[in-house]
Amino acid sequence: MGIRLWRWLAPVMVVALGVGAGAAFLVAGAVRPVVLAANRTLPPTTGHQSCMAVQVYFRDDDAMRSAAAVLRNDPKARRVYLDTQALTWMEFKKIYQQDPAKIAATSESAMPATVAVLPVPGTDLNAYAAELKQRFPDAQKTKTFDLEAAQEKYAPEAQGDVCA
Repeated sequence: MGIRLWRWLAPVMVVALGVGAGAAFLVAGAVRPVVLAANRTLPPTTGHQSCMAVQVYFRDDDAMRSAAAVLRNDPKARRVYLDTQALTWMEFKKIYQQDPAKIAATSESAMPATVAVLPVPGTDLNAYAAELKQRFPDAQKTKTFDLEAAQEKYAPEAQGDVCA
């Protein structure tokens, strides 16, 4: 009697496990991920836009990376983005692809390495840019930058990726 029980119980268990696994895959495939709205911060009280940044330009990647290490611990810095000379060169070639003479007239080593700092809300952007210029005297220049406007111009399909 024990052998007869296994003859029909084993196939029934295999079929039940297969149906259960198939149902689990169907349910997992039907679940759609929750799409959350972009995390937008309120504009700072000083009147600056929430996605304004300070960009600090350096002559090489090493100087840019050492400054970025310092800025990551800065209480005024909400986010720090790096653009190496190679990345800047690729973007330059993409922007000026219709002007080969301009591309031929420059090189990757002429491109700046850049640190873009999104400050915490309430930070006076111009004063922060001046402070960063003093903290990093080897920087070529420091300027304020509207990341949303640049993103809208150069990469409108990526809205919300940088400023969130």
